[in-house]
Amino acid sequence: MLPSHPRRPWWGAFMAVVSAGALVAVAGCAGAHSRPGADPAPSGVAGSDPAGAGALWPAQSGAASASPSASKAAPSGSPTIEPAATGGLLSQVHTAGRVEVSGNTMRYSWPGVYFEGRFRGTGVGIVLNDSGADYDVQIDGAGVATLVTPGKTTRWVNGLNNAQHTVRVVKRNDSPWSISEFGGFVAAPGGAILAAPPARSRQIEFIGDSLTVGYGNTSTSRSCPGDQVARSTDTDLSYGALAARRLAADYQINAISGKGLVRNYNGGDPGTDYRGSYDRALLSVAGDVWSLGSWRPQLVVVYLGTNDFSTAVHAGEPWTADTLVTAYRDAYTGFLQKLRNRYGAKTTIVAVGAGSFANYVQQVVQQRNAAGDGRVRYWALDGSGLDSSGCDYHFSTHDDRLIADRLGAYIGTLALAW
Repeated sequence: MLPSHPRRPWWGAFMAVVSAGALVAVAGCAGAHSRPGADPAPSGVAGSDPAGAGALWPAQSGAASASPSASKAAPSGSPTIEPAATGGLLSQVHTAGRVEVSGNTMRYSWPGVYFEGRFRGTGVGIVLNDSGADYDVQIDGAGVATLVTPGKTTRWVNGLNNAQHTVRVVKRNDSPWSISEFGGFVAAPGGAILAAPPARSRQIEFIGDSLTVGYGNTSTSRSCPGDQVARSTDTDLSYGALAARRLAADYQINAISGKGLVRNYNGGDPGTDYRGSYDRALLSVAGDVWSLGSWRPQLVVVYLGTNDFSTAVHAGEPWTADTLVTAYRDAYTGFLQKLRNRYGAKTTIVAVGAGSFANYVQQVVQQRNAAGDGRVRYWALDGSGLDSSGCDYHFSTHDDRLIADRLGAYIGTLALAW
């Protein structure tokens, strides 16, 4: 049985909507540790900000972590773009995340959103506008820098071999109260941005809460004061991201810390729940609806219930302990039907059961199966061997790897339409 994952006292105010269209007030979760086991950074990799150099916004300085041998030299002159990449961001960048294209930028809110590109030359600039989230930067598959709340900036990786390279930028944390912006990649002088990498044929969507986000998973302590949660969350090392990459799949991590299917952690932010945000690309924009585009996952993994049941129902809440169970099961049934309507009969939906709510999830799946939907499957999360040593007793990176192993083995038994 998994622990109840206690959180800090302010968590009850998580995602409090202050007014229609207003930003959402939350405590942010982000991370700032390098990927364990990453290859050494290429010699001369830099996280410096040159003035201009093709940026969509003025370059600014800010916190960044890069190779100790990083060069601070800024490229000069005007970068060029290959003809194949002149059709806008979508021709230069591959992403599977929930993004909205707005002019020359992509806007987004969910954790783990990643952008992949290809370029030729000795360096690449990364155009961002984000004061709420942290990012990992990878060149040719190796982690080279972590950008901590970079703000409005173009960050550069320099000193590479003059050859063709891949670049990947990934949002490390959930920041549902803010809107993040990505403005594409810019080649260093003499280089060129190439056409975007192709989309992967496999797609997986992960739906959940802080355990799916990777909340505090790189922390060396369960106690995480101040901004330690923010600096020690790495969605790119969450069990979902790990499992998807092992399966060579594009993926979305559609998870919000503190949210439950019907009841948020400790009864906080009453009148809201995960379902009210699920359809959005921009979580702080009431009524926003994300356009699916080509997103048709063959597999959806749902892991919701920890926040609903990890604390006792308080006086004044609209449930008793018994009616909360009924509300949860009814909501789960409706949510599974929503997913079925959204993605069609060929998508397999895996409902994860754990701890005190495992039986409720299993009951819902059995009802779906009895009604003829054999592509809804139940998976019991095996908590043996988990140390829950992340912030506030959340999964650690050790746990995320173990869960990814177990989930991957289970996925291997499914007859998926890929």
